[in-house]
Amino acid sequence: MTSHSTLFQQRMKSHAEAVEATLADLLSQGLRDGETARPERLMAAIRHGVLNGGKRLRPFLVIESAALLGDGFASAALRVGAALECVHCYSLVHDDLPAMDDDNLRRGQPTVHVAFDEASAILAGDSLLTLAFDILAAPETALADRLKIELVLSLARAAGIGGMAGGQALDLAAEKVAPDEAGIVTLQAMKTGALIRFACEAGAIIADADSATRDLLKRYGETVGLAFQLADDLLDLTADAATMGKATGKDAARGKGTLVSLKGQAWAENRLNELVGEAEALLAPFGERANILIEAARFIANRRS
Repeated sequence: MTSHSTLFQQRMKSHAEAVEATLADLLSQGLRDGETARPERLMAAIRHGVLNGGKRLRPFLVIESAALLGDGFASAALRVGAALECVHCYSLVHDDLPAMDDDNLRRGQPTVHVAFDEASAILAGDSLLTLAFDILAAPETALADRLKIELVLSLARAAGIGGMAGGQALDLAAEKVAPDEAGIVTLQAMKTGALIRFACEAGAIIADADSATRDLLKRYGETVGLAFQLADDLLDLTADAATMGKATGKDAARGKGTLVSLKGQAWAENRLNELVGEAEALLAPFGERANILIEAARFIANRRS
């Protein structure tokens, strides 16, 4: 009998492969209706920043949150997951720029501005952010227009001023004035948590679920988003660059306040266990159908890269 953990690993791998293939198709040189040209160097920079492996965790959460609520949503969920991954990859490309986090390594390879140039990296990020909403609105995403509008609005809010972009602004400000605990929680809920929350809520939107179910999955997303950032802060403290595929120890070097630096490694590890328990409790009403998402919470809390 296949264990829940093994099934989770299999599903994560198969979803990642499907997302990669979908993104490769979306980022081909072939023109779409209304496009005039796809500049080759720009497309190469975009593909460098997107088609470079990665766990594709956020699309996984979209796909599995939709699957939790029934069958028949796989195709739409895959495209919504690909749209979300475009936003995530845009954020990484821009975060790596010298004016932001100034990183030279991402997923074990040179960052886009290093492999190409800063202008190409900026335009690659701009293109990916725009492409995300193109994917959601396109006829190939087989959802009712009202659901597409909900997804567009929710993703815009998660990615924008009051979400990821605003969180990055707070993160940059934290290099000059260290925030208190409440400030750190707010910053991380925006910069990292907002897209993870959207990933889980998107499954409920795709399935046209009621407001109570949508709120429950949203809260699950907030919980695993907190766990993701806390685990990331631990890894920045304890892992090496070869394992992570990016520079580590940068938060401490820049004097950034994190919950780990504020409360210690032991507290963080205990809190991660608590968050997994909270995620399990939130999914309890779904019974056995929630096993994959419960394993996802455990994976997020215990990840090593």
